[in-house]
This record gives sequence, C-alpha cells and structure tokens, in this order.
Amino acid sequence: MKLSIARSAYGSLRNTPTRPGSRVSSLSRRCPPVGPANGRLILRAASGTSSGGTNPKLAVTFGKPSQRDDGFEYSSLRAVVQSNKEAMLALQRRNPTVQPLLAIIQASDDDSLLEINKKMAGRIGLNITQICLAQECSEDEIVEEILKLNEDPRVHGVYLHLPRASLTSRVLNTLKPEKDVDGISDLNIGRLVRGDRSKGFVPPKASAVLDVLEKHDAPLEGKTVLLVGGEGSLEVSLQCLVERSGMVALKSHWSSKNLQRQVMQADAVVLLEAGDMDVPPSWVRPGAAVIRCETDEHETSSKSGLGYLTAAYRTQNVVRSCSSWIKEQQYRPWRLRSLKLQPLTPVPSDIAISRAQTPKPVDQLAEEIGLLPEELEAYGRSKAKVRLSLLDRLHKQSDGKYVIVAGITPTPLGEGKSTVTIGLVQALSAHLKLNSFACLRQPSQGPTFGVKGGAAGGGYAQVIPMEEFNLHLTGDIHAITAANNLVAAAIDARMLHEATQSDKALFNRLVPSVNGVRKFSPIQISRLRRLGINKTDPASLSPEEVSTFVRLDLDPSKITWQRVVDTNDRFLRKITVGQASTEKGQSRETGFDIAVASEIMAILALADSLEDMKNRLARMVVGTSRSGQPVTAEDLGVSGALAVLMKDAIKPTLMQTLEGTPVFVHAGPFANIAHGNSSVLADKLALKLVGRDGFVVTEAGFGADIGMEKFFNIKCRASELRPDVVVLVATVRALKMHGGGPNVSAGAPLPREYIDENLSLVEGGCRSNLRKQIQIAHLFGVPVVVALNVFKTDTQAEIDLVCQTAKECGASDAVPCHHWAQGGRGSIELAQAVNEAASKPSNFQFLYNIEMPIVEKIRTIAQKVYGADDIELSPEAEAKIDYYNQQGYGSLPICMAKTHLSLSHMPNKKGVPTGFVLPIRDVRASIGAGFIYPLVGTMSTMPGLPTRPCFYDIDLDPVTEEITGLF
Repeated sequence: MKLSIARSAYGSLRNTPTRPGSRVSSLSRRCPPVGPANGRLILRAASGTSSGGTNPKLAVTFGKPSQRDDGFEYSSLRAVVQSNKEAMLALQRRNPTVQPLLAIIQASDDDSLLEINKKMAGRIGLNITQICLAQECSEDEIVEEILKLNEDPRVHGVYLHLPRASLTSRVLNTLKPEKDVDGISDLNIGRLVRGDRSKGFVPPKASAVLDVLEKHDAPLEGKTVLLVGGEGSLEVSLQCLVERSGMVALKSHWSSKNLQRQVMQADAVVLLEAGDMDVPPSWVRPGAAVIRCETDEHETSSKSGLGYLTAAYRTQNVVRSCSSWIKEQQYRPWRLRSLKLQPLTPVPSDIAISRAQTPKPVDQLAEEIGLLPEELEAYGRSKAKVRLSLLDRLHKQSDGKYVIVAGITPTPLGEGKSTVTIGLVQALSAHLKLNSFACLRQPSQGPTFGVKGGAAGGGYAQVIPMEEFNLHLTGDIHAITAANNLVAAAIDARMLHEATQSDKALFNRLVPSVNGVRKFSPIQISRLRRLGINKTDPASLSPEEVSTFVRLDLDPSKITWQRVVDTNDRFLRKITVGQASTEKGQSRETGFDIAVASEIMAILALADSLEDMKNRLARMVVGTSRSGQPVTAEDLGVSGALAVLMKDAIKPTLMQTLEGTPVFVHAGPFANIAHGNSSVLADKLALKLVGRDGFVVTEAGFGADIGMEKFFNIKCRASELRPDVVVLVATVRALKMHGGGPNVSAGAPLPREYIDENLSLVEGGCRSNLRKQIQIAHLFGVPVVVALNVFKTDTQAEIDLVCQTAKECGASDAVPCHHWAQGGRGSIELAQAVNEAASKPSNFQFLYNIEMPIVEKIRTIAQKVYGADDIELSPEAEAKIDYYNQQGYGSLPICMAKTHLSLSHMPNKKGVPTGFVLPIRDVRASIGAGFIYPLVGTMSTMPGLPTRPCFYDIDLDPVTEEITGLF
C-alpha cells in the first residue's frame, strides 16, 4: 500500500495530542513516529477494554498535530455518520415516537467514553444513558443491571465497558443478543463465524479496522493481514471479516520465532493487546499499514478519527437494533405446527383422548402464532396469560373474520356448541391452513363437580390438557370470588361502623392523622366530587359535609350484593349474617350466588382494558341508601383494591386444541342473568393475531334467542366488533324434541324416538325451532351456516333432511359435522362453508336503539326474538324501571334472564310457542357491567347438587398424580 493511496483514503485525518496524564500516548514509546518520509502508515489505538468483548477506540496518527479534535474530518467516518443519519431519518419517518437508545454499563465514573459516544450519537439523533458501577462491582451486580436493560423496551443497545475480568461467560450471555451491539455474546460471535451477518452484530472495533483496510485503491483480494497477539471476540471477528473481504488472515503471537518474517511478508499488521510490545519499523515492509489495537483496563483513548469511527459503527448497530425491534413489533405470519390425530373407534373417554395427545409447550405455540416472549406469562408448561400490550403493538393490524357459534333451543343434555367451535378451528387451521383462534368461556367448578361436566369440548374436538381447563385454570374465578367477597365484607363492616359511631368518630377513622398530617385518599376525593364537595383539606369540611361524606346510610333491605362461592351449594341460597355477639345486633338476611354469577365476572367479560375494568368496578351498585340513592363500590372505597385483585385475571389464558391450534379461555359469565359470552379482550387479541384473512370463532351461551341475542346487543356494543358469520348448531336429537318428541331429561335413558329414525319429528323441528333461530340471526343481518352435530344414532336420511330443510329456511349453507369422532377432518366441510359465507358482505345491525325506553327495549326482544304477543310488568318491575330511569340508567342495553329450554318463559313449550304474554317479574341492574336484566320467572343463581354428583367418579392416583373419572 502506498502512502499516497492511504492518504486519499483517510482524507484530512490528523494526529490527536496526548491528554496530560494519560497512560498511553498516541504513539508507542518503543516505536518512533514514522511519517510520509519513510512511506509507512501507523494506525494506533488506545482503549480500555479487553478483546474478550468490548471495543477499544482507535486513535490514528500521521505525526502532525490535529487542527480539530473531534475526528469528524475523517472521510470514512463522514460516510458512516451520513449513512446512520439517513437510516435514522427513515426509521423516524415510519415511527416518529421511537428514539433509539444506547446504554453503557461501566465499572467507573470516567466520562471519556461517554463523551465520545455522546458526540457521535448527537450527530445522528441517538440517545445515550450511562450506568456507572463501582470499580470492584460483582458479577451479580452486573447481571442485575443487564437484566433490567434486557427488559426495558426503550433500550435498543447495550455496551459493556468493563474490565476484562468482569466479562465472564455468564455476564456476556445474560445480555440479549438483539441488544448486544458490540457483538460479544456467544450467539453473535457464532453468527459471524457461520457467516450470518443479517441477524447478529459485528464488533464496532472490528468494523472500524476493516474500514481502514478497505479504504485503499488497490484491490484487497489476495492481500495478507497479520493479526499479532490477542484472543477472544475481537480476534475471531477480525479474522472472519478479513477473510470474507477477500484477504488472507494469518495469526501470530508475540513469542513466535517467525514473527519478524511474518511481519515483513504482510501487507498489513494488526497488533492486538500489544501493551508495551511493538514491532520495530525495520520489520515493516514499505507501504504496509500497522494498526495498533491497544487494550487497557481503563478507557483513556484520545479523541481520534478512528476512535469516533468505532463509536459510529456502534451507533450504526444501535439503529439496526432499533429497526429490528420495530420489525419484531409488527405482525408476524404464523408458522403453526399442527398436532396429528389418530382417532380410535369406538371413541374413548374425553380424558383418555386428552392424555393420549402431548400438547406443545405454550411458549412454542406462542411463537408459532406471532406472540413475543415478553407478551407471555406462563402458568406451567401448557397454559399462559397473554398481556394486553399486544393490542398496542398490533393496533394497526387489520382484524380477522369474526364468527359466533350459537345453537337452536337445546335439550337439557346440550347440543355441542363447544365441540363444534373446537372442531371448526381445528379444521380451519390444521387442515385448510387458515389462521384461526377459538375463544371459549372458562367453566365453573359448580357444573364440573355437579351434573353437567366440563366445557372443554369433547371427543376429538377439545381443549387440552382438559384437566387444567376444567380445574382452576389460572385462578381467574378465584380472583373474582375474592374480589366479590371483599365487597360483601366492606358492606357489612361499613353498616356496623356507621351504626355504632358518631360522625366525628367515623371521620377521624376514615381520614386518620398520619405523622401529624390528615389528608383524603384519592378514592375519597372522588367521593367528595360526586357529592359536590370541591374541597381537599379535611379540616375545611363543615359538620354537614362531614356527615354526608362519612354516612353511606345503606338500607339493609335494599342491598343487592351477595357473597359467592364456586361450588353448587343450595343451602347457601339464603343465609343470615351478623349473628355473633361482636356484631352488636347488626344481623340481616342475605345469600350466596355461584361465583360466575358475580357482576365482577360480567365486567371481566365486557371490559376492553385495565382502565375500563377499573372504572366499571367503581360503578358497581351494591345497594341503595335510605334516601333512595345508589351506593357504589367506589363509595365503599374498595374499587381500587378490586382492580388489584383482578389485574391478572383480565389477561386471557392461552391454551390449545388436540390438533395444536390456539385457544383463548377467558371469563364465563352466568348465561341466565348475564350475557353468557367469553371476553371482549380475548376476541380482540385473537382478531389481531389471526390477521386479516384469519378467523376468530367464539361461542355464545344457550340458544340463539339468548346467548346470540345478548352477544349482538350487549357484547358487540361494548366491543364495537361486528360479526361476519353465525354458525347455528343443531342436533337431530333436539330437532326431534322440537318436532313433538317426548321430554329429554339429564341422567335418564333416551326414549326410542331419539334412537330410531323418525323423519317426521326431524322435519317438524326444522320447520319450527331451527327456522325461527335462523330468522333471529337474520334480524341482525348476519349470514347463517347450520352445523349439524352428528351422533352415531343419526341416519343418513335424517342428516340429509336437516341440511336440505335448513337451506330452505334461509341458511347460507348447512353441513353435517363429525368432529367428535374425527377431529378437524370431520369439520372440513363446515370450515369451507364458513370461509365462503365470511367472504360475503355482512349487514350487521342492532335489534333496538339504545336510547329507546327500557320497557320498549324489553318488548322488542320479547316480540321479535321470542315471538311473544306482548309483555306484562309486575308492579315491582314497573317501580324498578322508574327508579333506573330516575338514576340515569335508562340507556343501558337489556340482558333478559329467562329459561334457555324454550323460546318462551315456559320450559316445557318446545318448537316455536305462540300466543303468550311474557311476564316480567322483576328488573335488576348491573351498572358496572352495563346492562339492565329483567327477570322472566324465577332465576336461581346458586345451583344445587344432584343426588349423584360428578364428584363420585373423580379421583387422584397418588403415585402418578393422574386424575381419574373427570369425564
């Protein structure tokens, strides 16, 4: 290499004077400056880190004083800086709120390294932060800081400016490779060695050295570069870069007997970790470059062009890291690996089928469907909570198609909506290769140990592991139970204290003096605002204001809040509390509901964010004061604590089907007095994850007249989501019942009419109940696909009759489904029909205007959905409606509470009852959840156990820990 060529490559690069007191001068003491006269270029680096990981800064000298000391006159540096600027501008045009950040961890308070990087970062608009540890910091302290930076989404690069002894394998590999902008982790070094530079990072110092070598007019190919001394990441990376640039990389050690000959034959010499060592000028061939890469435990590099060049390459890596991070935040195409099924005949028990399949680890499933590791909170191996931050990350992503699975009016045995839901998504994802998500309710322990059984689906269409699905899951129902009963405890305690204390005593206890300071809590200030008291100083309240503030004055006869437990226990339906002598005569009658009947469960299902849930919890009305004013959870001061108890329950739980397709299990509101649908948040998360062409299949409770109607009028109002298709589940058994067949009872043998072929009963059911349920869906403008859940007793003639008649009654399509016996393969025809129906425009509309009077909204549902002639309000119902109108609740949607066994209020009236008046016995309100619920007849919110509950068959093997007899 000729000096003239080298000079043109480096432009106006000049020497930087040595700082007073610095340990290393800009030129080695053993090697006198060599300038243009002898035609040799000396490039020297003074740095403070080892080649084991961090990158020394290069100092370059020509033997002339520099006219400026910022190094920005160096042409290579200018090119890298300009490239970085352009990359930053492009990044911020697409993402104006993102600001790349480099974090430097160092074991000293020396700011020299920070200043160099700050100046470089300032040129391109990068942010820098510095973490200074003690000089003798421990490995644990370093790892702790790295872990914090790993999890901080604002940090896009971490530079470990640490002593060599501190750069242990544990430290280096704690650092996330995607933030390792100095390329020192094993993974990044391995990528470089393998030749994969697209994902990892090249050490900036190595890039700077290579830049120096490449800035020559002569071709590099075939040139020899000798690397002298040093071990670790810098040596390995330099060797790889040199060889991939077409040069020949040779290695030698200071102790080598052939060192002089090797230096004399080299076109360039790179001295690694030289310390006091150097090569005599007489060894260096004319025109060869000597690049000295000093390492030092203390960063004392002079402000040189190559020092800045190293910093420039580091900032380049940070920008690249930020760009990669942004790309990672975007929607990821699915790489779903389905699980194979080998269905057996006869079909084994549900639990045997579940155990025969090994589910994928939940983190693997999450990765396959595009979830980020930080969005997952694992609960064991097979299930995990998904964080709501996913909605922010994918807020620009188009939603997929939205499918609701409803049913005809069921028999007491159920018609298999859950199995149809699971079978459909297995067919869509595992067989048609269309992204799909099932969204299901979480089952209550009441029916699990009572009479109905679990809700994981069945046969070869179920969620696995089914034991975990049906038992506890991730504890959401337990959180609801705790929160609900905290409210109940707060009610009775407040009533006791108000009854036994003066206004002054109450005020002193509610607003105590702490360290001589008395102040209201935020939730108390909210109550003052609602009372119209705009004061924040407790001492400024008048006696009248104090009395108003401290006394909720709950009317014991008008408390609507009950305690809950997740067990069928009929003897808790009505109880008396406060019988102990310590309660001072404050006894009253109350009762228990089953946990899923709690308003908190309905709130969980309808909330669309943590803030929304917190606000809904605060609005819950727990009773009425003696003056007729509603008393809320916020008035009790408990709403913040409820949000704390529910903060994890709001996250949907990720599980999988037998064929490895994803499922969200979340919320399970009581379908009689609430809306009976899984959560809004599960649906929203799933719709983003499946992508524009994917499908989210969610299930509505009971028949279309209850679950689907509430899904449309309540859930869709809350979520602002619009469905594309209704899948209406029917069975030959239920159609025969509606066609005039005998009663069906749980636990009793089926009459012969349901086992033998009977086309007249089937047609009667199709022309009555099936037709009506299709018409109900059409009231909302949504196309219907009928899914006939086939049982082994169904004949082909009966199956053909149902499918033909359903299409004559207005269904877009009607297909038989064999998912229970075959898995997703048995629902391929249904998946194809749903895909075709979803491709057509949906003209969704609500059944009623939300501003209609409460009575008219009830009448609209009764007449248009149930087929009633009119409604009849009891005096109590009329009084409640007047009260709700006075309180401003008249614009809430309606959630009818009636039997699910008939379109009417009479459970024994099958088919399509006509000529009846729907009686409204009472009207209640779930203000936090956001609906009014009229009671049609008597609704039990606490089921009882049958003579022989399911728990007789449930047991645990103490050796294998296997659950037996679940289903």
